[in-house]
Amino acid sequence: MRIGVIGAGILGLAVARRLTQVRPDARVTVLDKEDRIAAHQTGHNSGVAHAGLYYAPGSLKATLCRRGIGLLKEYCQDRGLPYLECGKVVVARSIAELEPLLEIERRATANGVPGLRRLRGGELREIEPHAAGVAALHSPTTAIVDFPAVARAYADDVRVAGGEVRLGFEVTRLRRAGERVVVVAPGEELVFDRLVVCAGLQSDRVARLAGDAPEPAIVPFRGEYYRLRPERADLVRGLIYPVPDPRYPFLGVHFTRRVDGGVDVGPNAVLALAREGYRRSDVRAGDVWETVRLPGFRRMARRHWRTGVSEVYGSAVKAAFAARARSFVPELATHDLAPAPAGVRAQAVDPDGSLVDDFRIGRLGPVVTVRNAPSPAATSSLAIAEYVVDRL
Repeated sequence: MRIGVIGAGILGLAVARRLTQVRPDARVTVLDKEDRIAAHQTGHNSGVAHAGLYYAPGSLKATLCRRGIGLLKEYCQDRGLPYLECGKVVVARSIAELEPLLEIERRATANGVPGLRRLRGGELREIEPHAAGVAALHSPTTAIVDFPAVARAYADDVRVAGGEVRLGFEVTRLRRAGERVVVVAPGEELVFDRLVVCAGLQSDRVARLAGDAPEPAIVPFRGEYYRLRPERADLVRGLIYPVPDPRYPFLGVHFTRRVDGGVDVGPNAVLALAREGYRRSDVRAGDVWETVRLPGFRRMARRHWRTGVSEVYGSAVKAAFAARARSFVPELATHDLAPAPAGVRAQAVDPDGSLVDDFRIGRLGPVVTVRNAPSPAATSSLAIAEYVVDRL
């Protein structure tokens, strides 16, 4: 049996690794259009291994995140990869945020997140001396990792097991040949008995090639970061997060310590003008036109335009961005922030304009399509791989 996986990010590689374990007789091939693995979402990830605080109990996100973080921790320890349980505080800055904070605590408890502790203002400063808030929720098992290194390790596992990782292979067409799937690239065709689509920012396009529905469609949101200057990195010990707005799957501007000792601040969420547009100057007219003509995008834009304007303002004005972050760490000054690389989130949007929150995974005969896999997909990668392979 020949099994193909489109996408050499952390999720596609995790699926391929799992396939080599449960079907050692199969020939597993990973395909990606880039010249390196983890080129997009995985390579621009904030590096947080999420413990499962926010997700609706019983959802795929909740179930797979809780299993995934355990598998990830064990994997990193076995491979000697960085895995630092620096902990996270979710901070309520005002009385109005106390009830939403309690809802996060209820969800986290239902999801089985270990070690949770509610903090008052003074207790918060024992953990994060420079943070400010009326209360907080502490998750000591939230960790930081190097996800590109994890993805490279997955790829090594695939190769050692006899699988193949084909880079520079841009899929342009898919067609059915009886019970098989023909994957077409310029000048080459490959035939597979089963195919998994884990194409990230291109997932809806590749799913459509496989005959899947046009929506949910991917709308790319650029997440822009700053980085604390090295001499100010001691303002943050671990991870400082806001109480998220329940209307959105984004978590808001927060402080993230990295495994190299640096501290990132962000991200915001602004519409990217290219599917892979990591810079403000990256504009692809075709991508913009494809986005704006989506009925779901237009409905979303009408519903949330005020938030969109606020995010664009924070993107354009550094002082405004810093002011948001300063509400958590009052000592932060605008000049403490240095530019850092941005990421692009592949956010699926339904036809009614709803931002898809949960993982969305479907099947079309011999093809499994991963249509929405935002954070905590990297944390959950090994568990998602189990889920996908079970259905394949």
